[in-house]
Amino acid sequence: MNTVAPAATVAAAADRLRITEIFLSLQGEARDAGWPSVFVRLTGCPLRCRYCDTTYAFHGGQWLGIDAILAEVARHGVRHVCVTGGEPLAQKRCIGLLQRLCDAEYAVSLETSGAMDISAVDPRVSRVLDIKTPGSGEVARNLWSNLPLLTAHDQVKFVICDRADFDWACTVVAERKLHERCDVLFSPSAAQLPARELADWIVADRPPVRFQLQLHKVLWGAEPGR
Repeated sequence: MNTVAPAATVAAAADRLRITEIFLSLQGEARDAGWPSVFVRLTGCPLRCRYCDTTYAFHGGQWLGIDAILAEVARHGVRHVCVTGGEPLAQKRCIGLLQRLCDAEYAVSLETSGAMDISAVDPRVSRVLDIKTPGSGEVARNLWSNLPLLTAHDQVKFVICDRADFDWACTVVAERKLHERCDVLFSPSAAQLPARELADWIVADRPPVRFQLQLHKVLWGAEPGR
């Protein structure tokens, strides 16, 4: 029996990513908050943050070629596209997807943890880098060599679980001068810290950061695909 796959099959397999969902919603976070956006959620994540709200993206999904992904994105008819997860950069072909989206002249953002190398990401992409706090349970996974790569086109996010996280994050921002590189965002962990408490700390201590809530959670709760 011939066990060599046809060339077309091999090519198609080399172009595929495992996708949990592709959907249209409002961007709920960061610089593009409020814009109608298509979300491309890739399956899989090597981290297990205590506050994760997308555990359904850890497993499953379906394989789609990049052409099929772009066709589904185009069907929604909006300019902003967010590639998210899980952890999208855990799939190597994510780099090619990001490039193709930029080539198609979308405004592309990437939601990625601080644990994955961002050096190969197309510079046209706005990288939203989630630095893991001690309260996440994954602080040891932060890849600090990412920080010198950040530009004004990028953004850094800290999810704050408690006062210790807040103090730690403020120290990281100050010592590494992150606010001089890009926008820095502090978000409350919804299950652990009242939003008003974090807002009060920011007002009192005045770190060079922006407070943010997850707009989509305010509007639709934890419903997947919204």
